[in-house]
Amino acid sequence: MNRRVTRAALVASIVRKDFREFSRDTLYIFLSVLGLVFFALTYYLVPDTVDETITLGIHQTGLDELVEEFQTGADAADGLDVVSLDTADHLAAAVAGDLAVYETDAGDVVLVGAGAEAEAPAGATRRDVTVGISFPDRFVASMVDGERPTVTVYTGTAVPPEVAGAMTSFVREIAYSLTGHELPVAEPDAVVLGPDRAGDQVSLRDRLRPMLVFFVLMIETFALSSLIASEVLNRTVTAVLVTPARVGDFLAAKTIYGTILTGGQALILLVVLRTLTTASAGPLLVTVLLGAVMFTGIAMITGSAGKDFIGTLFYNMIFILPLLIPTFSVLFPGTAAPWVQVMPSYPIIDALTRVTTYGAGWSEVTGSLLLALGWVAVIYAGGLLVLRRRVQRL
Repeated sequence: MNRRVTRAALVASIVRKDFREFSRDTLYIFLSVLGLVFFALTYYLVPDTVDETITLGIHQTGLDELVEEFQTGADAADGLDVVSLDTADHLAAAVAGDLAVYETDAGDVVLVGAGAEAEAPAGATRRDVTVGISFPDRFVASMVDGERPTVTVYTGTAVPPEVAGAMTSFVREIAYSLTGHELPVAEPDAVVLGPDRAGDQVSLRDRLRPMLVFFVLMIETFALSSLIASEVLNRTVTAVLVTPARVGDFLAAKTIYGTILTGGQALILLVVLRTLTTASAGPLLVTVLLGAVMFTGIAMITGSAGKDFIGTLFYNMIFILPLLIPTFSVLFPGTAAPWVQVMPSYPIIDALTRVTTYGAGWSEVTGSLLLALGWVAVIYAGGLLVLRRRVQRL
């Protein structure tokens, strides 16, 4: 008695064959497991806190009351810690990192390093002085006499230019205040456009999370393209098409296999990184699905074009390297350049970042998901067309 085989059964049998072949490829299994472990370890090893405090070192002469008042006000404010040092040379050495600055519970400053103390006192707190202001001798008297004394601002190499500029403006305001002159303009009102992250900065660990998930989606392109190239070169496709399976069944099976292989590992990483929550599950699942289908389409193109392992690897790098560019916008937040925003991978990494880092919901990522859907449709359709023509020519 003949039993009719359904198209779904044929597709399922091809998918099972693909997973069996993948399970026999120890290299890609090893690389997949190694990638997941490496990404998870990277995530948990990077810092998960952000130090938003700037430690300002001051060397002054004749400004004890002013500095004491400023220190009291700075201690109450967020983001600024003031330490007073005895000489300009010590201040320069502290900013340069040649001297370590410690502060005891009693408020005494202790310098540790060459030409200073050999070790820090017990219980003292380390102060990482990144910016310093050195006032010259007779600073106030010189201004009263109409002179223009020079104030030196020291900054470390890692200090952003805007912080050095703020310290220069701070010295200018002190000079105006001491001479009894008001600023020539009214104090400006600071208006923050967009989310105000002051006091709520994103740690490096949180910034890396969407990038790591994107890397998992990307890396599995190599495994899928290698399988497709192998089946094309070994004419396994021809053997499959001898059965009742059609070209459409073969393409559907590759789509399902690639999506499960790529998206499944990305979901595993999201679980390991403790990112999937009730609120974020929906947007994340859709984003991962779109990313998986996108890279499945790319794997179809590269697997069809490559004639051997090196050729497939070369074509993969041609496609993947440009798609990596938008991921660096995660590490360096800000408005990405227009040419970066139109790249196919940008809406994927943008949606991942908004959901995993900032807790965005459907309303905030709908635009990115729609743009990603458009790119996925184009890339996936191109992958199907290239692979279909390659199969039909066998």
